[in-house]
Amino acid sequence: MSGDAHHSRRRRSPKMYMVASDYRVQDHLEGTIRLQRGQLCQQQEGGAHRSGRGDYLWVKVIDNGCVVKVDKQVLNEVPAEFAGLLEPVPDLDIRVKLLSRTQFLQRMAALALGSEVRVIWSRSQSELAEAELRYRGPLTRGSSAIHFGVQLKGWAAGRGKCNGSYKGHQLFSCPDGCGLFLPVSEITLPRSSHGGSSSDRPPNLAASANSQGPVSMLSRAAESGPNPSVPQPLAVGQRVCFIQDECVQRGSVQFCGPLSNRAPSTLYVGVLLDHPGGSWDGCHKNTKLCSIPSPEFGALLPLSKVTAESRSERSPLAVTSPKLPPLPVPNKPALQPPSPSNDSSQALNRPLIQPSMLLTARKALQPPSSSAPKAALKPPSPLTTPKPALQPPAVPPIKPQALPTDQSRSSNGFHNLPSPPIAEQRAELGTWLEVGSMVEVNDPPLFGVIRWIGQINNIPEPVAGIELDQELSAATDGSYLGERHFHCPAHKGLFVRLRNCRRDSRFPEPELPINQVDRCNSIAFANWSSKRVEEHTPPLCGPDAHLTYEGFKKGIQGHLNSCYLDASLFSMFSCCSSFDWLLFWPVGAQNNPISQSAQDLLRCEIVNPLRRYGYVCASKTMALRKLLKEETADSGFTNEEKDPEEFLNQLFLLLQVEPLLKIRSVSQKAQECFIYQLFPPASPPLSPLVSPAAGLLRVSSVQALLESSFMHSGLKLTEAPSCLPLLMPRFGKEFKMFDAILPSLSLDITDLLDETLRQCSICQSVAQWECLQCYEDVDITPGQLKQPRGCWEGPVHGARQLMDLFAVTCIETSHYVSFVKHGPQPTDWLFFDSMADREGGENGFNVPQVRSCPEVGRYLSLSVDEISRLDASSLRDPVRRLLCDAYMCLYHCPQLSLYK
Repeated sequence: MSGDAHHSRRRRSPKMYMVASDYRVQDHLEGTIRLQRGQLCQQQEGGAHRSGRGDYLWVKVIDNGCVVKVDKQVLNEVPAEFAGLLEPVPDLDIRVKLLSRTQFLQRMAALALGSEVRVIWSRSQSELAEAELRYRGPLTRGSSAIHFGVQLKGWAAGRGKCNGSYKGHQLFSCPDGCGLFLPVSEITLPRSSHGGSSSDRPPNLAASANSQGPVSMLSRAAESGPNPSVPQPLAVGQRVCFIQDECVQRGSVQFCGPLSNRAPSTLYVGVLLDHPGGSWDGCHKNTKLCSIPSPEFGALLPLSKVTAESRSERSPLAVTSPKLPPLPVPNKPALQPPSPSNDSSQALNRPLIQPSMLLTARKALQPPSSSAPKAALKPPSPLTTPKPALQPPAVPPIKPQALPTDQSRSSNGFHNLPSPPIAEQRAELGTWLEVGSMVEVNDPPLFGVIRWIGQINNIPEPVAGIELDQELSAATDGSYLGERHFHCPAHKGLFVRLRNCRRDSRFPEPELPINQVDRCNSIAFANWSSKRVEEHTPPLCGPDAHLTYEGFKKGIQGHLNSCYLDASLFSMFSCCSSFDWLLFWPVGAQNNPISQSAQDLLRCEIVNPLRRYGYVCASKTMALRKLLKEETADSGFTNEEKDPEEFLNQLFLLLQVEPLLKIRSVSQKAQECFIYQLFPPASPPLSPLVSPAAGLLRVSSVQALLESSFMHSGLKLTEAPSCLPLLMPRFGKEFKMFDAILPSLSLDITDLLDETLRQCSICQSVAQWECLQCYEDVDITPGQLKQPRGCWEGPVHGARQLMDLFAVTCIETSHYVSFVKHGPQPTDWLFFDSMADREGGENGFNVPQVRSCPEVGRYLSLSVDEISRLDASSLRDPVRRLLCDAYMCLYHCPQLSLYK
């Protein structure tokens, strides 16, 4: 039993590691995954793997959630008690230094609550704030990151960010504006607590010259002289260089300092580039940092990525031309190096490697980003032993086959010959081997660029002519046995079998492009997956909806512009069953496999799991988007922004269901549709559709808009619908017809039904005619249909046909969210956002959120006149989004939906 207990305990506490050096792995869906020095990894169960090249571990990278196989040699084990402290530290360099300060970490891990601490308020000015430790632990359920919750004291009191709560959860109590949650790197102990020992201080702090407290290591290093381990600040105008897309970019410093939303200890450099290739306009977070004439000539990157350029420095990767002219070759284009520069100095210092050599890499790489890529580890040597270069035979054989002699194009002053086409043999060697490919041969390696590929007599396989970086006594000028195949300087031309060429290991391999459509099915999304549920699951309401839905990672996860679909599906199915007939519509009779797959996917992968577990991952909705793309031949369904009505119309057509609405026009012809667009009259009545008084909001209600739209278009519903989706009259952010639209909680459609008994507004008898003039007559019923309260008072008797509001989809700046009513109480409202948060940066994951918003119920109970008198600036989220950004209102009649 003791052995079993030990084994169980070990499984519950997997080993933690820190990446010791930058590392790259390839994933067939993710593309190239870069691991940075300082990132934390958690060993996965059964993750050990041994191969002939070393020991590997399957680990989960805590910082981005990806699961990869990593060489054990690049991992340093981290004590379990330190991993949680290091995880929330954002600066990886500081995280690495912290790991070596075990005494400081031990003291911080055991520091008693109520202890006096100091908060690093400003590193640049060596400013500390007094505080008291009130909490130590994770901020959210299931998190392993240990944060320190402190209550600010003294001059810093009131300058905090909270009252001890985090995302609605009260972790400790303190006055408003006095609470902060910080990583261990932002906390230090008073001098009396650590006795002045440098081992008890965070690694980003060091004792100042006057011993008045800790200051930034960067400032200390600047005073005491250069420190090779700490990047030094750069002066404006200073010449610098950095690696970008396998090239050395050069330019002058225009800005050097911290950024507003980053750690103050991390400095960034803004560079004005000599050649286009950047993507920065000189601004950050709407603040202009420096003047950049064009974003193509600007780059913003960490100071650690930038190197000061010496006058004598000569880079083999210098960027000399932004364009790469192609070289025409029969059946296969190849790349010709650019013409020599007019600058005589550049002509004298000709780079050994030109951008034209990067053809293959640039085809596979993504567009250049503002940050320089990390240097990759050298890939393992190929299994085959390199063969020596071809040596000319003692007796010259028959001359090789003739080659084209066009020498109209030049490379750095030397003419090149185009390569002849190669048969199928070349394809077997890998498509990356072509003219312009950077390669290496032999061991130790010789580096160069392929200038020619072709056949040579007595050599049964393709041969590559390489221009070497350095001279070799046995090399030629591009000739072989008196026959010239390409031009290069003397003693730099080498001919080898093509299969003996290897990719130049001095540069990273081309990154595989990331397929964002399939990315949500990759191993990186493993922790975000959701389960399939076969059994029909009814919708949730009341307290059950609160318990299941509310929180982060709840609702439907967004991915790749999917908010139009996420908000629509959550509105339709989360707390209402009126659309459940879509899940059971008999689509099999038409024998359409796509329709069957779509219905099964919607029922078992989206709706049922949403109601059972309160969460659906992005891979499930992406599968539905792929089916819509396949059926409509519109690729935009998988990666572009769409509107909810476009999605719903195509979904209903895909499921082959009957239309929801049957509307008769003046021509007496009934038309069918799924959604109705509200079109108010061109000149609407002043009241109540639009408030006439100056300074009041232009407000209308859905009830008034629906009546107006039907009356002025001469439309009637031929039957009462079970569900009524209504699109609001808005045409983009700048063309709102109303400042606010009040979603009517109850929608009366009695007078909009065809052949319904109506009461005369004057004599109270059965009406014989319906006149548009009466609707517009302010003396009778100004801007609304006659709606007597209760039963009819005259000879006409009948019940009113009412529909209830159960969801509202809203849009703001191209992003859709939804409000859903989950119970009978006026305050029973939920707010859903499929992209409420982000985890992992640009290539991370969207975190959906559902939260309670009972405050909107109070506003929905107001009248149009009351809302028109509200101060627009007083409306706060989520009320403002509901009233001012309503896009689609969903109504239903629960009694009729049972018969659909």
